[in-house]
Amino acid sequence: MQDRGFAFRRNPRTGKMASGIQAERYIESKMRELKSSGFAWILFGMLVIAGSGLFFIPAFIIRPFRYQSARALGLALLTREYASFWTVIALCGTVALAAWQWKRVRRWQRVWLAAGVLLMAGSTVMARMNYFEWMFHPVAQPGFEAASHTKLDGGEMILAVSVGRDARAYPIREMAYHHIVNDVVGGLPVTVTY
Repeated sequence: MQDRGFAFRRNPRTGKMASGIQAERYIESKMRELKSSGFAWILFGMLVIAGSGLFFIPAFIIRPFRYQSARALGLALLTREYASFWTVIALCGTVALAAWQWKRVRRWQRVWLAAGVLLMAGSTVMARMNYFEWMFHPVAQPGFEAASHTKLDGGEMILAVSVGRDARAYPIREMAYHHIVNDVVGGLPVTVTY
C-alpha cells in the first residue's frame, strides 16, 4: 500500500508497521551513524600511524652502521624531542575512539581497535626510553693487535690516537656501533668517540 510517499513496512525489531517516512528517518540515522563511524576509523588510523611514527622514525633513522644525513638526523632529533608529549595525546585519542567504537563494531573490528591501542601504548612507553643506549654499547675492555696481524682492509677508515711512542687505531665500522671507547694510550686515559 502506497499513498503520497507513505509506504508501510514491518519493523523487524518490534514487529510493528512503520510508515515510509519513519523508515527513511531510520535509514538516514543509520547512514549518519555509518558516516561518523567511518570518520572515527579514519581518525583512529591516523592517530595510530602518527603516534607510532613518533617512536619509529627516530629509531629507524638512528641505527648502527647506517648513513645518516644531517637533514634526516635533524628530523629524528626533532621528532624525538616532541614525541613524549604527542604520543600521550595520540594515545588518549586512540583510547577514546576505541572506547566510543567498541560496542558499535563487530568482534573482528575490536581486534583492530585493541591492536591499535596496544601499538600506541607501546610507542608511548618507548618514546620515553633511551633505546639508543640499547643499540650503542660502550666497549668495556678494548682488545688490540699488532698492525701486522690485523684483518682490516687497506681502504678501511680508522680513528688514530698517538701519545709518545704508543699508538692505537680504532676501526670506524666498530666505532659506528659502539660510539665510545675508554682507553689508555701512552699512560694517558683517553675517550675515543665517533
